[in-house]
Amino acid sequence: MKILIVVTHLLGIGHLARMRLLARGLAADGHDVTLISGGRPQPHFDGGGFAFVQLPPVHCTGTDFSTLYEGDGIVLSDATRNTRIDLIVSTLARVKPDVVITETFPFGRRALKNEFLALCEQADAMRPRPAIVASIRDLLNPPSTQAKAEDAEIFVARFFDGILVHGDARLVPPQAGWPFGPCGARALYLTGYIDDNRAASNEPHHHDSIVVSGGGSAASLPLYRSACDAARLLPDQKWHILIGHGVPQDSFDALTTNAPTNVTIERARQDFRALLAGARLSVSQAGYNTIVDLLATRCPMVLVPFAAGQELEQTLRARVLQEAGWAKIISESELSGPRLAHAVADGLTLSLRDDTHVDLDGVKGSMAALTAIKVRRDDIESAWETLAGALSSVKARGDAIDIWWRDDDATEATPQLKRLLSLAREAESSVALAVIPDRVAPNLVTASEDMPILIHGIAHQNHAPPQQKKQELGFQPTEALVEALRVRRERLERLFGTRALPVLVPPWNRIDPELVPLLHEAGLAGLSTYKRRPARMAAPGLTQVNTHFDPIDWHGGGGLAPEGAIVRHFARLIAEAEQEPSAGREPIGLLTHHLVHNEAIWAFLSRLLKALNQSGAVHFVSAASIFDTHQMVSPPVMVE
Repeated sequence: MKILIVVTHLLGIGHLARMRLLARGLAADGHDVTLISGGRPQPHFDGGGFAFVQLPPVHCTGTDFSTLYEGDGIVLSDATRNTRIDLIVSTLARVKPDVVITETFPFGRRALKNEFLALCEQADAMRPRPAIVASIRDLLNPPSTQAKAEDAEIFVARFFDGILVHGDARLVPPQAGWPFGPCGARALYLTGYIDDNRAASNEPHHHDSIVVSGGGSAASLPLYRSACDAARLLPDQKWHILIGHGVPQDSFDALTTNAPTNVTIERARQDFRALLAGARLSVSQAGYNTIVDLLATRCPMVLVPFAAGQELEQTLRARVLQEAGWAKIISESELSGPRLAHAVADGLTLSLRDDTHVDLDGVKGSMAALTAIKVRRDDIESAWETLAGALSSVKARGDAIDIWWRDDDATEATPQLKRLLSLAREAESSVALAVIPDRVAPNLVTASEDMPILIHGIAHQNHAPPQQKKQELGFQPTEALVEALRVRRERLERLFGTRALPVLVPPWNRIDPELVPLLHEAGLAGLSTYKRRPARMAAPGLTQVNTHFDPIDWHGGGGLAPEGAIVRHFARLIAEAEQEPSAGREPIGLLTHHLVHNEAIWAFLSRLLKALNQSGAVHFVSAASIFDTHQMVSPPVMVE
C-alpha cells in the first residue's frame, strides 16, 4: 500500500515520535510510506525507509494551542498557512496514496482545521478514493465543549473510514477520554501501543538510578528543578535527569550548575529505553511515549501528569496506572522537592505484577487495521465502479431510467430540510416531501419551496399491538381511517394548494390491505410504499409508485448502511430496470429521511446524485408526473 501520514506536533515531540515509529514499521513491512510533518524539525530523529516532507513549521507557546507561531514571536501568517495547504495537497496528488492517515485530527489540531479539511476534501474527491484514517493515542483529552465533540463526529461521519486507537482497552478504554458518537464508536480499531521494538533490544544499563525525564519541551522545567531539590533530601539515591532538546540552553546550564553531587544531568538520549530498563524508578510526566517505554521495561514510576491549560489526558492515563499498582502520582499543583522526595520513597517500594499484560505491538496491530480498512474501502470503490458500469450500459443502449425521490417525515422548517432542498437543487431534481398532516407547522409551507407534497399518514402514530411491526393505517375501523385520511388530505390541500398531491405514503410503509381499495373514498389517487409494486394500479383509480432504495441502516441503529452493499443494490435496480420494457417500467424510487441524516448519509447522497446526473442514463421525474392524480383542491388558507 501507498500510505500518506500527516502530523503536526505543536508543543512536545510525542506525536511526531509515535508517527515516525508507525511510518518506520509500515515501511519495514513493505509499504510505500510518506510522512508529512508540520511541526518544528527534529534533526536527532533517525530515518526509517520512508519519504519525509517538512512543511513550513509551526509551534505554540505554553498551552495556548489556538495561537500558532511560524517563528519565535512571529504569529502564523495567512501566506504560510496557504503554503502549508498547497504543499499538503500537492504531496497528496503526487503520492496518490491508498491510505491517508491524519494524526490527532479531527479530535484535536483545530487551529489547523483548514489544512486538514483541504486534505480530506481532496482525498475524498480522488477516484479511486483512498481510505482516510485518523490516528490517536490510547485516550484523548476530553473536549472542552460539547460542540467540539459534535464537530469531530461530523468529520468522522463525513470523511473517515476508521480511527486507529494506539492503546489497549484492557488498560485504558478510549472512551475514558473522549465521548465518541455513534459514527466514531463504530470506526474504532484498537491497535495496541506503538512501541519502538528496536529500543527493546538494547541491553539495560544497570545503574540503579532514579531516572527523571520530561519529554521534548520546556514544560518540564518545574519537574527538573523539583527533582534536584528532592535529590538533596535523598542523598543516598543516584539521580539521572534527562532534559529534552526543546529546553533552552541557558535553562539547561542553570540546572547543571545548581545540581547536587548525586545528580547526573544530560540531554535526552536515544538509549532512553535501556536506561529505564536498568533504573530503580522513573520520575516523569505521563505522556504516551514515555508510558510505553515504562510499560515495556516494567519500570516502577512516579508520575507528574501534565495538566496545564485544562489538559486531562495525562492525568487520566496516570490514574489508570496508579490503580493497577504501577505508579504513584503527584499533581503538578503539588509538585515540590519535599513532595517529590516522599513520592519517590513510596515509589521505590512498588513491585509491578507479572500477570498484567499490555499489548505493545501497536505497529503490527495498525498494519492489520489498515489492511482491513483498505479492503473495505476497495470494496466500496468497486461497488461504485459496478454502478458506473450499469449506468454506462443503459446509456450505450440509448435508454434512460426514470428516478423519483421521496423524503419522509417532514413537519416543519429545519436546517436539515434546507440542506435537503439545496441538495435537490444541485441535483436538478424534485424531491416529494411526505408530510405528517397532524404535525405540520405553518413555516413548512414556504420552507418547502416548490416541492410536491404527499400525505404521510395521519399523525405517524403506531397502533399495532405489541410484538408486531409498527403500523398506523391498520388495527382500527377502516371507515374511521378513510374519514381521517380525507380530512388530512383536505388540510394539506388548503395549506399547500396545487403542490399537495392526493398521494398516500403510509408511515413505516405499511397499510392494512383491506383499506387500500377504499382510499378513493378519501379522495386519494396514489399510493407509495417500499419495494417493487405488485401492479401499477393498487386498486381502481389508485396508482402505486413505490420507493426501492433507502441508504439508512435502520436495523443497525441508524447512520449509513454498509456502503458497498447499498451501492451494489442500486446498481442491481438499474440493471433490473434496463431489462423491463420502458412503457410499463416503474421509476426507481429513492427514499430519504432528512431529519435523521448524519454527515455520512449526506456525503453518500451527494456522491450518488452526482454519479447519476453525470451518467446521462437517468431522468429525475417529479411525483406529479408519475401519479395519475385528480386533485380536489380547496382554497389555500392561513393556519392559525
